[in-house]
Amino acid sequence: MQDTTQVKERREIFKTFLGTAFFITSTMDNDQVTLLDFWASPAGMRVRIALAEKGVKYEYKEQSLRNKSALLLGMNPVHTKIPVLIHNGKPICESLIIVQYIDETWKQSPLLPSDPYERAQSMFWADFVDQKIFDLKGKMIWTAEGEEEEAAKKDFIDCLKLLEGELGAKPYFGGETLGFVDVALVPFYCWFHAYETMANFSIEAACPKLIAWCKRCMQKDSVSKSLADPQKIYSFAMKLRKIYRLSEQV
Repeated sequence: MQDTTQVKERREIFKTFLGTAFFITSTMDNDQVTLLDFWASPAGMRVRIALAEKGVKYEYKEQSLRNKSALLLGMNPVHTKIPVLIHNGKPICESLIIVQYIDETWKQSPLLPSDPYERAQSMFWADFVDQKIFDLKGKMIWTAEGEEEEAAKKDFIDCLKLLEGELGAKPYFGGETLGFVDVALVPFYCWFHAYETMANFSIEAACPKLIAWCKRCMQKDSVSKSLADPQKIYSFAMKLRKIYRLSEQV
Protein backbone atom coordinates (compact mmCIF):
# COMPACT_ATOMS: atom_id res chain seq x y z
CA MET A 1 0.00 0.00 0.00
CA GLN A 2 1.27 3.44 -0.89
CA ASP A 3 2.01 5.72 2.06
CA THR A 4 -0.59 8.22 3.23
CA THR A 5 1.42 11.19 1.97
CA GLN A 6 1.15 9.97 -1.63
CA VAL A 7 -2.54 9.27 -1.16
CA LYS A 8 -3.19 12.77 0.17
CA GLU A 9 -1.16 14.35 -2.62
CA ARG A 10 -3.19 12.52 -5.26
CA ARG A 11 -6.44 13.59 -3.66
CA GLU A 12 -5.28 17.19 -3.76
CA ILE A 13 -4.35 16.84 -7.43
CA PHE A 14 -7.80 15.48 -8.07
CA LYS A 15 -9.54 18.35 -6.28
CA THR A 16 -7.51 20.90 -8.21
CA PHE A 17 -8.25 19.16 -11.50
CA LEU A 18 -12.02 18.97 -11.04
CA GLY A 19 -12.77 21.80 -8.67
CA THR A 20 -15.34 21.63 -5.94
CA ALA A 21 -18.34 21.51 -8.29
CA PHE A 22 -17.91 17.79 -8.85
CA PHE A 23 -18.44 17.01 -5.19
CA ILE A 24 -21.87 18.57 -4.95
CA THR A 25 -23.41 16.25 -7.54
CA SER A 26 -24.92 14.18 -4.73
CA THR A 27 -27.38 17.04 -4.16
CA MET A 28 -28.71 16.75 -7.69
CA ASP A 29 -32.05 15.09 -8.38
CA ASN A 30 -30.68 12.51 -10.80
CA ASP A 31 -27.93 10.00 -10.14
CA GLN A 32 -24.60 10.94 -11.67
CA VAL A 33 -22.79 7.75 -12.67
CA THR A 34 -19.35 7.67 -14.28
CA LEU A 35 -17.20 4.65 -15.09
CA LEU A 36 -13.41 4.98 -15.36
CA ASP A 37 -12.32 1.99 -17.40
CA PHE A 38 -10.07 0.53 -20.08
CA TRP A 39 -11.61 -1.19 -23.09
CA ALA A 40 -9.75 -4.53 -22.75
CA SER A 41 -10.16 -4.99 -19.01
CA PRO A 42 -12.20 -8.05 -17.96
CA ALA A 43 -12.70 -6.36 -14.61
CA GLY A 44 -14.17 -3.31 -16.32
CA MET A 45 -16.39 -5.50 -18.49
CA ARG A 46 -17.95 -6.91 -15.33
CA VAL A 47 -19.07 -3.45 -14.31
CA ARG A 48 -20.37 -2.65 -17.80
CA ILE A 49 -22.45 -5.86 -17.80
CA ALA A 50 -23.88 -5.13 -14.35
CA LEU A 51 -24.83 -1.58 -15.31
CA ALA A 52 -26.44 -2.83 -18.52
CA GLU A 53 -28.38 -5.53 -16.64
CA LYS A 54 -29.75 -2.85 -14.33
CA GLY A 55 -30.45 -0.38 -17.13
CA VAL A 56 -28.30 2.28 -15.46
CA LYS A 57 -27.19 5.16 -17.67
CA TYR A 58 -23.62 6.30 -17.13
CA GLU A 59 -20.78 8.30 -18.60
CA TYR A 60 -17.85 6.22 -19.79
CA LYS A 61 -14.35 7.65 -19.48
CA GLU A 62 -11.63 5.60 -21.17
CA GLN A 63 -8.39 5.62 -19.20
CA SER A 64 -4.76 5.20 -20.20
CA LEU A 65 -2.99 2.54 -18.15
CA ARG A 66 0.42 4.14 -18.75
CA ASN A 67 -0.46 7.82 -18.30
CA LYS A 68 -3.02 7.75 -15.53
CA SER A 69 -5.35 10.71 -15.34
CA ALA A 70 -5.69 13.01 -12.38
CA LEU A 71 -9.27 11.85 -12.10
CA LEU A 72 -8.23 8.20 -11.76
CA LEU A 73 -5.42 9.02 -9.30
CA GLY A 74 -7.82 11.06 -7.21
CA MET A 75 -10.64 8.54 -7.24
CA ASN A 76 -8.48 5.48 -6.55
CA PRO A 77 -5.39 6.86 -4.79
CA VAL A 78 -4.58 3.59 -3.02
CA HIS A 79 -4.28 1.22 -6.00
CA THR A 80 -4.60 3.72 -8.91
CA LYS A 81 -6.36 1.03 -10.99
CA ILE A 82 -9.43 0.77 -13.15
CA PRO A 83 -12.31 0.19 -13.00
CA VAL A 84 -13.69 2.89 -10.74
CA LEU A 85 -17.39 3.64 -10.50
CA ILE A 86 -18.21 7.19 -9.43
CA HIS A 87 -21.74 7.52 -8.09
CA ASN A 88 -22.82 11.03 -7.15
CA GLY A 89 -19.20 12.04 -6.64
CA LYS A 90 -18.29 9.03 -4.50
CA PRO A 91 -15.81 6.44 -5.86
CA ILE A 92 -16.19 2.67 -5.55
CA CYS A 93 -13.15 0.55 -6.48
CA GLU A 94 -12.39 -3.13 -7.23
CA SER A 95 -14.68 -4.78 -9.77
CA LEU A 96 -16.46 -7.35 -7.60
CA ILE A 97 -17.10 -4.75 -4.93
CA ILE A 98 -18.45 -2.42 -7.62
CA VAL A 99 -20.78 -5.10 -9.00
CA GLN A 100 -22.08 -5.83 -5.49
CA TYR A 101 -22.59 -2.09 -4.94
CA ILE A 102 -24.52 -1.81 -8.20
CA ASP A 103 -26.68 -4.77 -7.20
CA GLU A 104 -27.49 -3.27 -3.82
CA THR A 105 -28.06 0.26 -5.13
CA TRP A 106 -30.28 -0.56 -8.11
CA LYS A 107 -32.64 -3.33 -7.02
CA GLN A 108 -34.05 -4.39 -10.40
CA SER A 109 -32.74 -7.62 -11.97
CA PRO A 110 -30.88 -8.83 -8.85
CA LEU A 111 -27.50 -10.48 -9.40
CA LEU A 112 -26.88 -11.86 -5.91
CA PRO A 113 -29.31 -14.29 -4.22
CA SER A 114 -31.27 -13.08 -1.21
CA ASP A 115 -30.64 -16.35 0.66
CA PRO A 116 -27.54 -15.86 2.86
CA TYR A 117 -26.02 -19.26 2.07
CA GLU A 118 -26.54 -18.99 -1.67
CA ARG A 119 -25.22 -15.44 -1.54
CA ALA A 120 -22.07 -16.62 0.26
CA GLN A 121 -21.58 -19.36 -2.35
CA SER A 122 -21.87 -16.85 -5.19
CA MET A 123 -19.29 -14.61 -3.59
CA PHE A 124 -16.98 -17.57 -3.00
CA TRP A 125 -17.01 -18.59 -6.68
CA ALA A 126 -16.61 -15.03 -7.89
CA ASP A 127 -13.58 -14.70 -5.63
CA PHE A 128 -12.30 -18.02 -7.03
CA VAL A 129 -12.42 -16.47 -10.52
CA ASP A 130 -10.47 -13.46 -9.25
CA GLN A 131 -7.85 -15.52 -7.45
CA LYS A 132 -7.31 -18.19 -10.11
CA ILE A 133 -8.32 -17.10 -13.60
CA PHE A 134 -6.71 -13.65 -13.44
CA ASP A 135 -3.43 -15.09 -12.20
CA LEU A 136 -3.23 -18.01 -14.60
CA LYS A 137 -3.99 -15.96 -17.70
CA GLY A 138 -0.92 -13.85 -17.01
CA LYS A 139 1.31 -16.88 -16.55
CA MET A 140 0.04 -18.43 -19.77
CA ILE A 141 0.35 -15.42 -22.01
CA TRP A 142 3.18 -13.27 -20.72
CA THR A 143 5.50 -15.09 -18.37
CA ALA A 144 5.48 -18.85 -18.95
CA GLU A 145 7.32 -20.77 -21.62
CA GLY A 146 8.00 -24.47 -22.18
CA GLU A 147 7.17 -26.66 -19.18
CA GLU A 148 5.94 -23.68 -17.17
CA GLU A 149 3.46 -22.82 -19.90
CA GLU A 150 2.22 -26.42 -20.03
CA ALA A 151 1.74 -26.40 -16.25
CA ALA A 152 -0.12 -23.09 -16.45
CA LYS A 153 -2.43 -24.45 -19.16
CA LYS A 154 -3.21 -27.53 -17.05
CA ASP A 155 -3.95 -25.40 -13.98
CA PHE A 156 -6.13 -23.10 -16.07
CA ILE A 157 -8.18 -25.97 -17.50
CA ASP A 158 -8.47 -27.57 -14.04
CA CYS A 159 -9.92 -24.30 -12.71
CA LEU A 160 -12.37 -24.06 -15.60
CA LYS A 161 -13.45 -27.66 -14.98
CA LEU A 162 -14.19 -26.82 -11.35
CA LEU A 163 -16.32 -23.90 -12.53
CA GLU A 164 -18.00 -26.16 -15.08
CA GLY A 165 -18.85 -28.54 -12.27
CA GLU A 166 -20.34 -25.71 -10.23
CA LEU A 167 -22.43 -24.65 -13.23
CA GLY A 168 -23.81 -28.17 -13.56
CA ALA A 169 -27.01 -28.38 -15.60
CA LYS A 170 -28.11 -24.82 -14.80
CA PRO A 171 -28.44 -22.33 -17.68
CA TYR A 172 -26.44 -19.79 -15.66
CA PHE A 173 -24.41 -19.85 -12.46
CA GLY A 174 -27.22 -17.70 -11.08
CA GLY A 175 -29.81 -20.36 -11.96
CA GLU A 176 -32.40 -19.33 -14.55
CA THR A 177 -31.05 -15.80 -14.83
CA LEU A 178 -27.65 -14.15 -15.15
CA GLY A 179 -26.07 -13.76 -11.70
CA PHE A 180 -23.02 -12.54 -9.82
CA VAL A 181 -20.70 -15.41 -10.81
CA ASP A 182 -21.77 -15.15 -14.45
CA VAL A 183 -20.85 -11.48 -14.44
CA ALA A 184 -17.52 -12.25 -12.77
CA LEU A 185 -16.48 -14.94 -15.26
CA VAL A 186 -17.97 -14.24 -18.68
CA PRO A 187 -15.71 -11.25 -19.55
CA PHE A 188 -12.81 -13.70 -19.89
CA TYR A 189 -14.60 -15.31 -22.83
CA CYS A 190 -13.40 -12.57 -25.19
CA TRP A 191 -9.82 -13.34 -24.04
CA PHE A 192 -10.11 -17.10 -24.68
CA HIS A 193 -9.09 -16.76 -28.34
CA ALA A 194 -5.87 -15.03 -27.27
CA TYR A 195 -5.13 -17.69 -24.63
CA GLU A 196 -5.74 -20.54 -27.05
CA THR A 197 -3.77 -19.03 -29.94
CA MET A 198 -0.77 -17.91 -27.90
CA ALA A 199 -0.55 -21.06 -25.76
CA ASN A 200 -1.73 -23.52 -28.45
CA PHE A 201 -4.63 -25.37 -26.80
CA SER A 202 -8.43 -25.62 -27.00
CA ILE A 203 -10.66 -24.60 -24.12
CA GLU A 204 -13.81 -25.89 -25.84
CA ALA A 205 -12.30 -29.37 -26.27
CA ALA A 206 -11.66 -29.57 -22.53
CA CYS A 207 -14.71 -27.68 -21.24
CA PRO A 208 -17.56 -27.87 -23.81
CA LYS A 209 -20.31 -27.11 -21.28
CA LEU A 210 -18.54 -23.98 -20.14
CA ILE A 211 -18.19 -22.72 -23.71
CA ALA A 212 -21.88 -23.49 -24.30
CA TRP A 213 -22.59 -21.32 -21.23
CA CYS A 214 -20.40 -18.54 -22.68
CA LYS A 215 -22.36 -18.60 -25.93
CA ARG A 216 -25.64 -18.56 -23.98
CA CYS A 217 -24.49 -15.48 -22.09
CA MET A 218 -23.50 -13.80 -25.36
CA GLN A 219 -27.12 -13.98 -26.50
CA LYS A 220 -27.85 -11.28 -23.93
CA ASP A 221 -27.26 -7.70 -25.14
CA SER A 222 -25.90 -6.75 -21.72
CA VAL A 223 -23.04 -9.20 -22.29
CA SER A 224 -22.42 -9.07 -26.03
CA LYS A 225 -22.33 -5.26 -26.08
CA SER A 226 -19.99 -5.11 -23.07
CA LEU A 227 -17.32 -7.57 -24.22
CA ALA A 228 -14.48 -6.58 -26.53
CA ASP A 229 -13.83 -8.17 -29.92
CA PRO A 230 -11.67 -11.32 -29.48
CA GLN A 231 -9.44 -10.47 -32.47
CA LYS A 232 -8.79 -7.00 -31.08
CA ILE A 233 -7.98 -8.55 -27.70
CA TYR A 234 -5.56 -10.96 -29.38
CA SER A 235 -3.68 -8.10 -31.09
CA PHE A 236 -3.53 -6.23 -27.80
CA ALA A 237 -2.25 -9.32 -25.94
CA MET A 238 0.48 -9.88 -28.53
CA LYS A 239 1.71 -6.32 -28.06
CA LEU A 240 1.70 -6.72 -24.28
CA ARG A 241 3.67 -9.97 -24.45
CA LYS A 242 6.26 -8.38 -26.71
CA ILE A 243 6.67 -5.45 -24.31
CA TYR A 244 6.89 -7.79 -21.31
CA ARG A 245 9.49 -10.07 -22.86
CA LEU A 246 11.59 -7.15 -24.08
CA SER A 247 11.56 -5.68 -20.56
CA GLU A 248 12.70 -9.04 -19.15
CA GLN A 249 15.76 -8.92 -21.40
CA VAL A 250 16.89 -5.53 -20.13
